[in-house]
Amino acid sequence: MKKKWAVLLAAGLLAASLAGCGGAQKEEGQAASSGGTDTENTADGDGAEAADNGENVEESGESSGEAEEDSQDLYVFIAASLSNAMEEIKVDYEELHPEIDIIYNADSSGTLQTQIEEGAQCDLFFSAATKQMDALQEGGYLVDGTVKNLLENKVVLIKPKGGETAVTGFENITEAANLALAGEDVPVGQYAREIFQNLGSYDQVMAMEINEGANVTAVLAAVSEAANEVGVVYATDAQSVADSVEIIAEAPAGSLQTPVLYPAGVVKDDQGGEAATQAAEEFLEYLSSSEAMTVFETYGFSAYEE
Repeated sequence: MKKKWAVLLAAGLLAASLAGCGGAQKEEGQAASSGGTDTENTADGDGAEAADNGENVEESGESSGEAEEDSQDLYVFIAASLSNAMEEIKVDYEELHPEIDIIYNADSSGTLQTQIEEGAQCDLFFSAATKQMDALQEGGYLVDGTVKNLLENKVVLIKPKGGETAVTGFENITEAANLALAGEDVPVGQYAREIFQNLGSYDQVMAMEINEGANVTAVLAAVSEAANEVGVVYATDAQSVADSVEIIAEAPAGSLQTPVLYPAGVVKDDQGGEAATQAAEEFLEYLSSSEAMTVFETYGFSAYEE
């Protein structure tokens, strides 16, 4: 009997021992399994975060690239007499179109025409006369159908503010000791010579002491500084420095048969491509808007009316 109980007791202890070992192994397995899952979750989380960061960096790079691609330089050649008005228009337009950077080149229309013909990068030409624009169109430098007559101006005779002169108009201009006059390839110089031709005084005027300016700005400066007794400029130029010069007279009626027109046209720009052409066309459209015309009128221009 005692033997039987001993055997049973030994068997019970062995079973309990085996159960305990099994439970411990099971718990260790669960813990290992749980630890593996946490590791995988952490790895997945870090991976997802890294992937997100990568996507953000990539997206940021794409945005930066897009911003650079969207930025557009616009090369605009303008007659010198347009400078003040166009600087104000540049500010207004770039506020509306921050992706556009307008770069001006201001000089006489004849000089600008030559630069375009010689290959200077230009997207839009705004001339002080139709002659230069017509020549470029005939030479195939302009985009067909884009030329517009936008503004009109007047030719005037000026003297230094408070200056003394016997000259009362274009008719007796030869009474001046000297004259500031733009070159014959400059629109205002061409207009002045036409006036003298029609008044019959061309030879007498050309025999005067003449300070020939490269553009209308040079003529205006010469009279403003009292380097010359009188000079011929546009009305808008005289208005821009009213504290330095006085208008003696406007060109007499009938003495100037060529209208003082300011046309603008889009130039074929192989360097800038289609994007530059489109930007130029949009800017040209803005120049004929009521907003732009208000600025031009402030500086003494008038809108062209057919």
